[in-house]
Amino acid sequence: MADGLPANLLKPLLDLGRWLDAIQAQSVIVGGVAASFLGRPRFTQDIDALAIISESEWSAAVGAASNYGIVPRIDDAVEFARRSRVLLLRHQETQIDIDIILGGLPFEEDAVTNGKRHIIGGVTVRLPKVEDLVIMKAVAHRPRDLQDIEGLLQVHPNLDLSGVRQWVREFASVTGMSELIEDFDKLLARVHRTP
Repeated sequence: MADGLPANLLKPLLDLGRWLDAIQAQSVIVGGVAASFLGRPRFTQDIDALAIISESEWSAAVGAASNYGIVPRIDDAVEFARRSRVLLLRHQETQIDIDIILGGLPFEEDAVTNGKRHIIGGVTVRLPKVEDLVIMKAVAHRPRDLQDIEGLLQVHPNLDLSGVRQWVREFASVTGMSELIEDFDKLLARVHRTP
């Protein structure tokens, strides 16, 4: 383990960073890697990144990824990305799956811009601000994401929760999923009651 992460994630993180730097894509590592480093360590066996890459450059970006040992893990990965805004890739050497979320929303662009460099096991990675990661996790809204939020709130008790709530409320409104803000508020009440 390196900084709470399995050692087998370090080489894919290094190669992913080199590839994204080479194509000059602004990005941050999100998902379980970010939650483990910024919050409570937890098991994760894949890598998620949020990247800002113009759609006209997606095919060239995927082609360049192979220079860093990163290849599509499905046929027609770019076509799938056009429908889902996610590139499904794999680090060949380690067989670690890498999902690139292709951001375009103002929130996503801000989250990438506000990211900070961290050292994880000797590898330099950009991670989002904790508040931005909490928002992403609240919107993803899976049980694992809600557990990650709880860990982030416990490790960082002085977060700007009013700004986080505003974004979660906005996403709840836009998606018509009132449970996003309802469950977030329940989680906040539970965490703040915990000593």
